[in-house]
Amino acid sequence: MGKVFNMVVDGSGVGVVTFDVAGEKMNTWTEEAFNGFDHVMRELETSKGISGVIFISGKPENFLAGANLKMISQIDSAEEVRRFLDRFHGSFARLEALGFPAVAAIHGHCLGGGLEFVLACTARIAKEGKSTLIGLPECNVGLFPGAGGTQRLPRLIGYPALELILKGTMLPAAKAYEMGIIDRLIPADGDLLASAKSLLEEVIAGTANLKRPLQDFTQIDAVAEMAKAGILKATKGREIPGPMLALKSMHEGLKVSLAEGIEIEKKNFVEVVLTKEAKGSINTFFIKGMTDKPQAMMTKGFVPKPLKKVAVLGFGTMGRGIVIDTLRNTQFPVLVKDVPEALEPGKAFVRKILDGMAEKKRLKEPVDAIMSRLTVTTDYIDAFREADIVIEAVFEEIGVKKQVYGELGKVVREDCIIASNTSSIPITSMAPFVAKPERFGGIHFFSPVWLMQLVEVIRGEQTAQETIDNLLNFAGLIRKRPIVCRDNAGFVVNAMLFPNFVNALKYIEEGNSIEKVDRAMTRFGMPVGPIRLIDEVGIDVLYKIFVGMGIKQETVKSVVEAGRLGLKKSGKGFFLKDGSVDPEVLPLIVKRPPHEVSEEEIQMGIFTAMVQMGKDILDRKIVDDVRMIDVGIIWGLGFPADKGGPMKWADLIGLSRKLYGKNFY
Repeated sequence: MGKVFNMVVDGSGVGVVTFDVAGEKMNTWTEEAFNGFDHVMRELETSKGISGVIFISGKPENFLAGANLKMISQIDSAEEVRRFLDRFHGSFARLEALGFPAVAAIHGHCLGGGLEFVLACTARIAKEGKSTLIGLPECNVGLFPGAGGTQRLPRLIGYPALELILKGTMLPAAKAYEMGIIDRLIPADGDLLASAKSLLEEVIAGTANLKRPLQDFTQIDAVAEMAKAGILKATKGREIPGPMLALKSMHEGLKVSLAEGIEIEKKNFVEVVLTKEAKGSINTFFIKGMTDKPQAMMTKGFVPKPLKKVAVLGFGTMGRGIVIDTLRNTQFPVLVKDVPEALEPGKAFVRKILDGMAEKKRLKEPVDAIMSRLTVTTDYIDAFREADIVIEAVFEEIGVKKQVYGELGKVVREDCIIASNTSSIPITSMAPFVAKPERFGGIHFFSPVWLMQLVEVIRGEQTAQETIDNLLNFAGLIRKRPIVCRDNAGFVVNAMLFPNFVNALKYIEEGNSIEKVDRAMTRFGMPVGPIRLIDEVGIDVLYKIFVGMGIKQETVKSVVEAGRLGLKKSGKGFFLKDGSVDPEVLPLIVKRPPHEVSEEEIQMGIFTAMVQMGKDILDRKIVDDVRMIDVGIIWGLGFPADKGGPMKWADLIGLSRKLYGKNFY
């Protein structure tokens, strides 16, 4: 291994320190990096004749991305956290105490412990560019800046630092310069090192005119109160440790000296690292990275089939969504087939959604140009011969599917990939209808498609690995986050959602109010309660699924038979328009022996049933990797990111060991 920090002193006494963690895409503060920094600091502290130092990265697109999260996630004692913090604070204190100026020359990501490092330098210069991002994103991974960030950034730029830290905002170089975080900005094609040397000369000569206003924190109580209200609004009232302790560190620390503020920050950081929420959030960060680039999930060395044209069968809710995402994220022409009366409303809907995106500047080209790639038809026209992939999104009825696949097989090429967006019919049971079933798999989207990132890629018994890899490639092209699973009732996400519904209904039948059951789960962190979700999805939809699975659920049956299919669907369901429970639905709830339970018991009951379903999915090898379940439930059901997914949370709260004697991870 080469040295992480290498120093060269030029003839004028300027030390240029280049840092580069060998073999890693990004520079992070690893054990090896700290040792290298200690070595270079000793050189700087003892060398005679050095007039100033410049720190610059040896990586093409990365300055310093902060602490190593893997390292942090494995810490499990306060003593270890303190040791970790002492490395940071000791290093930065030495940097501030150097008898000569230090300039940070930034290009690429300068985040977290990277920005905290440059805040301890005398001055900062940054080069504009797509990859230059500057910020303290720790609150987004369940932590907060613990190497001086909550104290040095506000003292540099004032109150705006609170929002930057609490929201984990990452700024482009120009914005960081405008806010006063950066002292000099150079264009993307500028010479960073030469410009950094000029800045250092100005600092040495006393002509740099660095803006270091004395910040007035007399209003910190009121500002902190507003910031707290903002956090609780964003978290729907949940006090998540990362942002709450970040705010506490700033609120208390900005009333005292920098040295005392740093001690406050350290104490709170020890607390936050050991929270389950920090470990859950870090898990979410890693599983997000694993599925950010679907092409990286394909078999190593696989070359995907080139795609030139996409066809969609069915122009209902799901078909429209699939069309929107394919059109806006790719240049592929899209062919849609449906009955005549579905075509014009479908086109109008696609345009309406695209117009809305254009207004928010979310499209790379005009709506007319995008719409020009869409062809709609009522027949299997010759253009189907050109389709490289066909996604079927027709009515959820196996007879309809059989007819569609029979007709489709006559018009597409033998190498055309065929995928079903079914949510309830097994892929394996439809495979016999498809000529060459090895090219047939499932690609299950979530509604509304253009807002939901997740897609389930499903392997039927006859689906070839090549088909799965090609579907992963397609998911990447239309910017989806995929999980791969085998055929299963409800695949992964709906299978895991099912215990929520079954148990929530049982609790209301035992005399617990609908409000209490829903509130328990929103306080747990779910975006909506289970009864509200049943109402939004359509009570009749759930009833059909129960019937299909042979489950007797009397409440849902009686509500549907009373003509209540859900507020959006039939104007009547469990709720009224103002969001309150409809009193007329209460007599329709079938009574069980009364059993009142607390909100915590409801949370634990529903959560435990989910975990048991997850264990069953793993045992039956529906997924090969537990992380696929957690990705599915976070991005498919809105499971709270700070809990890291149901399987990770079960590990963190000790439920996995209690139920199965071991952790899932």
